[in-house]
Amino acid sequence: MLMLELSGQSYNKSAHRKLLLQRLNGRTGAAVERKHQNISAILIEYGVPYISGYKPLGNYQALLRDVVEERLKADSLFERAVDAACSVPAVSPLLSDYSNLLVDPPKFNHVVREPEATETYRAVPQKRDYLAREARNASLGLAGEEFALNYEHYRLYSLGKKDLADRVEHVSKTRGDGSGYDILSFDVAGRERFIEVKTTTFGKETPFFISRGELSFAKEYEDGFHIYRLFDFRREPKLFDLPGSPEKHCNLNPVTYICQFA
Repeated sequence: MLMLELSGQSYNKSAHRKLLLQRLNGRTGAAVERKHQNISAILIEYGVPYISGYKPLGNYQALLRDVVEERLKADSLFERAVDAACSVPAVSPLLSDYSNLLVDPPKFNHVVREPEATETYRAVPQKRDYLAREARNASLGLAGEEFALNYEHYRLYSLGKKDLADRVEHVSKTRGDGSGYDILSFDVAGRERFIEVKTTTFGKETPFFISRGELSFAKEYEDGFHIYRLFDFRREPKLFDLPGSPEKHCNLNPVTYICQFA
């Protein structure tokens, strides 16, 4: 199913689940659903997208992780499909109606990670980091920003604030990258809204990356900072808003360190 989704082909989840139930004696539909969610969590750990609609669910068996790992290693067709999906150029979709675009963000499950005395580094073999590749897709990033810009114009116009809508600025284009946000907009009272746009073609719970500069800006201008997370961008774009400091909404995990000699 994931191969079909990545290739832009249609499929029937219900029919696939019924077929699995015929082969898995004694398993319920709910059990099969949870197993798909477990697989989603494992794929995210490998930096691989998951099937849209199967929300990642942790606490999976080690055996399942091993099976998924072996499948990823052996399936070169899947590797090419997901790589193409992450790097294909994107264009900003044109919507006639933005009224149903905004949805609630994923439920935040705060996790405090404290290293144990016996903890050792557990490598993720052959981690692909496709999600990092997608994050580097410049055309996707620009298309997402343009889409969010159109949404901001719609939002302010619908609130009767044409004067504010006309002042919305695509900062990453007019001033260049490095400002800590992409779009300067306003709330209904005219207060500045600093919007950082994060776009993915994959599902709602797909992790995203934030730079040190963006995080620093978010902390300094917390009252006006917003992350607009666009997901399912090529298929059926949706958006959720994360206002204020990202730590209020996500678990922040450092993924890269720089080693310096001076």
